[in-house]
Amino acid sequence: MNIDFVTPSQRKQALFKADDERLAGAQQKRIKTAFGHVNVTIGGNESGPAMILWPSLMMQGSMLSYQYEQFASKYRMVLVDPPGVGKSDPLRKPIFLEDSAEVVINILDALGIQKCIFGGNSWGAMLAVVFPAWYPERLIAAFAMNATASPPDTAETIKISIGSRLLYMNGTMPKWWVGFAKTGFAGDTATESNPEFMNYLDCVSYDDPKSIHFQLQGIILNRVDRHDLLRTIKNVPVLVIAGEEDRQFPVYICRKVANAIAGSTFVVLPEVAHLAARERPDLVNPVIEKFLDQLSSLS
Repeated sequence: MNIDFVTPSQRKQALFKADDERLAGAQQKRIKTAFGHVNVTIGGNESGPAMILWPSLMMQGSMLSYQYEQFASKYRMVLVDPPGVGKSDPLRKPIFLEDSAEVVINILDALGIQKCIFGGNSWGAMLAVVFPAWYPERLIAAFAMNATASPPDTAETIKISIGSRLLYMNGTMPKWWVGFAKTGFAGDTATESNPEFMNYLDCVSYDDPKSIHFQLQGIILNRVDRHDLLRTIKNVPVLVIAGEEDRQFPVYICRKVANAIAGSTFVVLPEVAHLAARERPDLVNPVIEKFLDQLSSLS
């Protein structure tokens, strides 16, 4: 389908069709949380260790469909539509990392999962590196793609504050926001040579702008320095993956995260930007698989 000349509903269908195919056989479940009902996609090996995956801001759980496809034969897979996106309820108040962690606990309890592997990209990555400090008893391991534990700098605060306020004033996602998101999510390599990924980023045009406003307010603009918290992590294996072309959380920011977590594993992926899990799963998945294969708790 030529997605440049179709209706919005057809365009959305084309963008997500391949993700749906990778999730074939998975089931949907809505779970009650403090932030309304959150939708999760459940599938994989029911008798295997549970793997919970949380995507970036503005993205639904299917962003991680390549990881679902890779690991479903071995793990019980749970992909989360964070509050405000996908089939989850809209957000009408800011959500913070502490709230996000409570949503994860709600999901684990509702599904009867005592311990899990938790992984995420961007928002999910920020959550993946603090969750071992707050709830180590619920984790086997964690992996974070494109993470930060730093507060926003002045330039980021000004840019996101203006964009967030303008979003709140709109009833539907304005066209300029798609370009804004692409600038943040894609690096030079993807922009020049990965048209499928660039088309995928158009999915942000189907978001509820007010929900994205509240995500930005709580997760991006109200970030605080978490490095001291990360230094308290013990006995939870953590993998941190950085993208060489990530403009949002550059390599040095991700390296600071890894350096603060004793015994963590740090990997930099070449020619990869902010949504590593979706942009280059061919690079990401082998790194995750190697990390998990080395865990004695899974042997």
